[in-house]
Amino acid sequence: MTVSEATPSARGYAAALGAAALLSTTAVFIRHLTLTYGLPALVLAFWRDVFTVATLAAVLALVRPALLRVERRHLGFLAAYGVMLAVFNAMWTLSVAYNGAAVATVIADCSAAFTVLLAWILLREALNWGKVIAVAMSITGCVLVADALDPAAWAINPIGIATGVMSALTYAGYGLMGRAASQRGLDPWTSLLYTFAFATVVLLGINLLPGEVVPGGAIEVGDMLWLGAAWVGWGVLFLLGAGPTVGGFGLYNVSLSLLPSSIANVIVTMEPAFTAVTAYIFLGERLTLTQGLGAGLVIGGVVFLRVYEARTRISQ
Repeated sequence: MTVSEATPSARGYAAALGAAALLSTTAVFIRHLTLTYGLPALVLAFWRDVFTVATLAAVLALVRPALLRVERRHLGFLAAYGVMLAVFNAMWTLSVAYNGAAVATVIADCSAAFTVLLAWILLREALNWGKVIAVAMSITGCVLVADALDPAAWAINPIGIATGVMSALTYAGYGLMGRAASQRGLDPWTSLLYTFAFATVVLLGINLLPGEVVPGGAIEVGDMLWLGAAWVGWGVLFLLGAGPTVGGFGLYNVSLSLLPSSIANVIVTMEPAFTAVTAYIFLGERLTLTQGLGAGLVIGGVVFLRVYEARTRISQ
């Protein structure tokens, strides 16, 4: 294999690792906003998407305005992609609120297993022993981090576990649709802009449903401006959307354009390592010995996959 052929793969790994590093901080931002201001999870998710769209649209208008345009034939797909993103954002934000930043991140990264299996079934991506072992390590690690082997955990925090699992499933769906967008020839940043725009509309509709229909949503219209004059809170919320969300999801989309979705998603499961450190520093959250072992298995799965893929290319 020539250097030029290997370069896209190397760029894909770098983009996926960069995405993991940036996305790991989103849980810390979310946890801070929910604990400090009591901000409802779905209201938070809505404003996060608003600031993400505003920032990305402004940057693209200045740097590459051509990426603001998309062919009409892609709008239906991007709308569905946006709905998937909206559900993931909702489940993810609720999971952080119920489980804490570190635990929620590791549970969500069980999506690697779902992605590998679904990509094999739906996208006909190769399923080899390297992926199977990496997925097995990832699932085992996620189970340990979530304390899912302890029946008491299911009794004490059933909503937390349920939202965590749903965040993993929808994260896998988002990754698969990101790969499909690349196969359609859509630019990663254009896809990001339109999916977040559609997701913003969906989350607004969910929040405006009458009464407390959906947990974590706005009960009254006025709740959409929950932060009021708390300008520091608004600043943190803006930074969440304009920084790690734009950068993290953007790099993840780039990695999906360069790597199979199964590999990109497994690499992004490095995220818990970064989250555990930042949650410890800024929130005082600590993983137990069992949870630490689980996080180690998740990280080990990524390292194993990288080595396996490298050796497979050399042997070819």
